[in-house]
Amino acid sequence: MKVLLKYAGLFQSFFKASLMSELEYRFNIGARIVTDIIWYAAQLSVFEVLFKHTSSLNGWSLSETRVFMGILFVTDALYMLLFSENLDRLGAKVRKGDLDLLLVKPINSQWMLSFQKVSVAYAGNLVIAWAWLLWALFQIPSFDWFQLAWLVVSVPISIVIIYSIRFMTSATALFFTRADAVNYIWYQVYRLGTRPHGFYPIVLRFAVLTLIPIAFLASVPAQIVLGKDGPLILIWGLFVAIGLLKLSTLVWQRGLRAYSSASS
Repeated sequence: MKVLLKYAGLFQSFFKASLMSELEYRFNIGARIVTDIIWYAAQLSVFEVLFKHTSSLNGWSLSETRVFMGILFVTDALYMLLFSENLDRLGAKVRKGDLDLLLVKPINSQWMLSFQKVSVAYAGNLVIAWAWLLWALFQIPSFDWFQLAWLVVSVPISIVIIYSIRFMTSATALFFTRADAVNYIWYQVYRLGTRPHGFYPIVLRFAVLTLIPIAFLASVPAQIVLGKDGPLILIWGLFVAIGLLKLSTLVWQRGLRAYSSASS
């Protein structure tokens, strides 16, 4: 319990420091929200145009696809809020020697690196994402609102899976110093999760559920909420999340053994 309180207190301090930092540049907060709204609109417009020419895409209707996009926006906003900036800057920390300062702290270095900066501006994105999701669900007259409770389980599983995959790709900087190509691969993999996995061929559908489980970003939670899939798949998702999280820790520890301090 003392350990949990210690980490909770640290996260609270990180959040306050991040909030104060963000409020110094209020224009950046607004600009970031506007930029992401444009990204949301671009993603939605693809399906809005497609469904003008068809009523269904491999079993997905327009209203169901809107729900999928809402869950995608919620999950993406949470990931961006908590982890994105920290993991995107890991390579720069390695090259500049800033990582050395984190490693001497009397706390788990992976946790410290992952939560050091909270991108508070994305709280606005989270509100917008939830508003869109609720609006999309209201467009389905027969929707069982009790199904929405599955997000309490599925979204945390999604966040852990996405975090673990991204952390491991970022941690390659410990081995190669510059890992821009690996980061490029990450962004391409992430794009696979921005579409319902049912749209993909069978082989790719299997891959995004098992080998690179990016389908848990939004597709699997959306299918459970919409009743397209049973909650048993969450058991698989839970094992995947725990396994990838442990694997990310192993990669980090192995990387630290290979890491040469920039100040040495």
